[in-house]
Amino acid sequence: MAKKKTFVLRVDPETFEQIEKWAADEFRSVNGQLEWMIHKALKDAKRLKKKNEPSEEE
Repeated sequence: MAKKKTFVLRVDPETFEQIEKWAADEFRSVNGQLEWMIHKALKDAKRLKKKNEPSEEE
């Protein structure tokens, strides 16, 4: 399994509540929902590296 970084994210209560509801609708945790949202945004912006491209850490 790939290593994951941890960080603190401050979100206003209304936004958090909406993310929490969305996560529940999708049967995900809030953390899982945020990961999915970030991944989708990166994919839509064509910011993800191709599978065969080396990452900056390698």
